[in-house]
Amino acid sequence: MRHVAALMVGLAVLALGAGNADARERKPAREPVAQLVALPDTSVPTIVAGLAKPPIGWVDFCQTHPQDCQVATVEASALRLDAKIWTLITRLNREVNSSIEQVEDIEQFGVLEKWVYPIDGKGDCEDIVLEKRRRLMQVGIPRSALLITVVRDEQGDGHAVLTLRTDRGDYVLDNKTSKIKPWLETPYGFVKRQSQQHPDIWVTLDSQTSPVMTAKR
Repeated sequence: MRHVAALMVGLAVLALGAGNADARERKPAREPVAQLVALPDTSVPTIVAGLAKPPIGWVDFCQTHPQDCQVATVEASALRLDAKIWTLITRLNREVNSSIEQVEDIEQFGVLEKWVYPIDGKGDCEDIVLEKRRRLMQVGIPRSALLITVVRDEQGDGHAVLTLRTDRGDYVLDNKTSKIKPWLETPYGFVKRQSQQHPDIWVTLDSQTSPVMTAKR
């Protein structure tokens, strides 16, 4: 499978990252080993409650990036986590958060909502989610495990995060923090997300509000 080969490449890059790529400069002493990140606490999966309308920002995005939307339907599956894959995911999540300046659409484009890849190094939460999804897919994480998700934040405002579906439960990649958390430990109310089968199909979630959000009310 194509994503498996890409994932192997991503893991190989991770293993080489801590060492010296130039063999001429290698020291005779033992090469440093990339430190693996411990697996997270077990989460629980989110439960689909029904169908939802795609966000207008996603609909507009699909008009300019049809290759990201007009794709084959796949079987729902959860990513099998191990320490190497988790380390790769946490590293890419941190890199995207630190490399993109957070700028709202109204300031950057003069409109309230515009979903784009942040190729100029600037973007809001939706743009950062799109970039994380793209980079993780490039290293072999399957599309069906990377789901753009719309939530309500602590102030009740709309916010976008990336849900990672795994064999240990569902986790949230967020531009507000580089710590990847189980979805129940986020301070958010969950509104809707992409289905696993197809990125153009969106679903609502059962038990949509995390206990952290409930406690804040």
